[in-house]
Amino acid sequence: MSDNQDFEKIKANDKARKLTSGVARYLLLTLWALIVLFPFYWMILTSFKSYSSYNGEYVPRLIITSPTVQNYISAFTEVSLGTYLVNTFIFTVVTTAIMLVIVVLSAFAFSRLEFPGKNLVFTMFLSLMMIPNELVIITNYVTITDLGMRNSFPGLVLPSVLSVFYIYLLKENFEQIPDELYKAAKVDGTSDMRYLRRVMIPIAKPTLITITILKVIECWNSYVWPRLITDDANYFLVSNGIQEIRENGFGRENIPAMMAAVVAISVPLMILFLIFRKKIMEGVARGGTKG
Repeated sequence: MSDNQDFEKIKANDKARKLTSGVARYLLLTLWALIVLFPFYWMILTSFKSYSSYNGEYVPRLIITSPTVQNYISAFTEVSLGTYLVNTFIFTVVTTAIMLVIVVLSAFAFSRLEFPGKNLVFTMFLSLMMIPNELVIITNYVTITDLGMRNSFPGLVLPSVLSVFYIYLLKENFEQIPDELYKAAKVDGTSDMRYLRRVMIPIAKPTLITITILKVIECWNSYVWPRLITDDANYFLVSNGIQEIRENGFGRENIPAMMAAVVAISVPLMILFLIFRKKIMEGVARGGTKG
């Protein structure tokens, strides 16, 4: 009887510890989520405040009593936010499409084809990941300028179509596909391109989706290179357009209108990430797993 009581007591204590640990973990996660999400909440909240009500708040308010959409109307009528969004969309789609072609073909060549110096070339590729982008941006600027591509979409796109990291990620994923499939396809007379389209790309679809989404986010948030290679507002992207809006649009004091423009720019990426977040995690996990 005593043994049973001791067992029940130990079981109850273990259950209590697990419950306490679970509650503490969720409380910490909730607190961390509030800290991370508060800036987004404040951005959206401010975008619905009028200019007068925002400036009249001596103590910032965490709720809105009289919301307005005038800031969003101003963001698309008083400045060229629509043009910036269209430019960014074109830049993102074209850059991502070209990059996918290069990444897929390069990863296939490094993972399946045999050619002299393959390992040396791939090692040199990986060494490029250690070079900060800031060190090559001047060279890219001089090259694009000499080619007469400043203030043009080709000048924006070309330096952004290659990514060594994405080639490495996809190569690792391709190498998980059994060699027997490739050898069997070659015996049947299947060409390399047909095998790539029919076998490797469908199997690596989660990783390709991840690469696509990450590249879209990278292009959408691109700032340094577009700011350097363009001084014509007709080619500004949203990241550069925000600075232009701040300096020559609403003015530095109209914070609610600025927040409305930022929300309009941020919403597409937020929606994209929320829809494909599981695919991103799945693709990264597949790309980093061997065997």
